[in-house]
Amino acid sequence: MFEELLEDIAQKNGLREVNAYLKLAAGLGAILLCLLSSSYLSPLFIAIVLTCAILILAKVDAKTYAELFIVPFWFAIMSVAGIILITGGQDIFWQWNILPSFSLSITRESINQGMFVFCRVIGGMSAMIFIALTTPMTDIFIVFRQCRVPEVVIDLMMIIYRTIFILIDQVIQIYQAQVMRLGYSTYSESLHSFATLCGAAFIASWDAGEDLIRAMDARCYDGKFALLGESRPVERIPCLAVVCFLFLSTASVIASGTMTII
Repeated sequence: MFEELLEDIAQKNGLREVNAYLKLAAGLGAILLCLLSSSYLSPLFIAIVLTCAILILAKVDAKTYAELFIVPFWFAIMSVAGIILITGGQDIFWQWNILPSFSLSITRESINQGMFVFCRVIGGMSAMIFIALTTPMTDIFIVFRQCRVPEVVIDLMMIIYRTIFILIDQVIQIYQAQVMRLGYSTYSESLHSFATLCGAAFIASWDAGEDLIRAMDARCYDGKFALLGESRPVERIPCLAVVCFLFLSTASVIASGTMTII
């Protein structure tokens, strides 16, 4: 299952033993710098560096990394296409007057704006994927607890995280059983099978919630989940690498200013 594969990667990647605070600082700092940047150069630099870190340092398979980028990449492409066509500007390269009050055009300003948004999306997604592929959720929960996040919030996050995978697993099992019985052979059968899948998944998730409550009562749940994990020390080389990355990224944000492509 692909969702389980992501968790396996987070547990076994090459940066697994690096302190979680350092990885979160690199990822969250990169997202913040992408938001603060005023040109395309800084997010592009962040995307390239984090991609190299994921593929080379974390030793994540390039195909898996590319699969994670498919949906946000096409979403960014469609969004950028809309931005380029409707933003407008003075230096017009192409224009189509659809209605007297509405027209589509490609201008120098719209191209610069579209590429800036595209690079910002790519940089932010690279940072989010870096956190997802290198930092297991158990380490993130430990960080939240050490940062004094309310216990009830952490417990809710843990329950939701567990329930998501239970629900996905139930949906996949039901879907595979329906496919083996030719449940999607025709359009009408597909509608019926999909409705059955939704109902069965709801019942299965409800049963899983009740099983969780009974298991918590059997283990004398007192309002606080136990977290399995350990806090790894902050080593010198990873710390220097994160500091250098954030410093260079910040310098690129300042130095690039409002640099444009054309």
